[in-house]
Amino acid sequence: MAVPTAYQAYRTTQIQTASPTELILLLYDGAIKWCKQAVMHLGSSDLEAAHQALVKAQDIISELNVSLDFSASQEIAQGLSQLYDYMYDRLVESNIKKEAEPITEVVGMLEEMREMWAEVARAAQSQGPSITAGLDITK
Repeated sequence: MAVPTAYQAYRTTQIQTASPTELILLLYDGAIKWCKQAVMHLGSSDLEAAHQALVKAQDIISELNVSLDFSASQEIAQGLSQLYDYMYDRLVESNIKKEAEPITEVVGMLEEMREMWAEVARAAQSQGPSITAGLDITK
């Protein structure tokens, strides 16, 4: 069994103690990171590494999608689900065609959505937990 590094221990604690909104931000950060790595790998013609990075980004986007809480707000959840489906499809397209453009588009969307969630997190911290009532999209 591998001994966890200090960084791995820190990340585990960070995830275990994060609020639902903070977990969403961590997922966005991960998806953005893997997408950017895929672009870098495509640029250096390391297609296997690009594929692995894209699969990790797709997995994160799938997790965001399946975690949506349609009972909180059907309209918001449906809109987010459609966006996640689109992003996932664009990453699959990029992986098949080995093109960076679809990834770049998805990164822009993810960064914009991450900023929105960061605003929600800041508002929740300053106004208390009631601001996120009905917006808990995690199960």
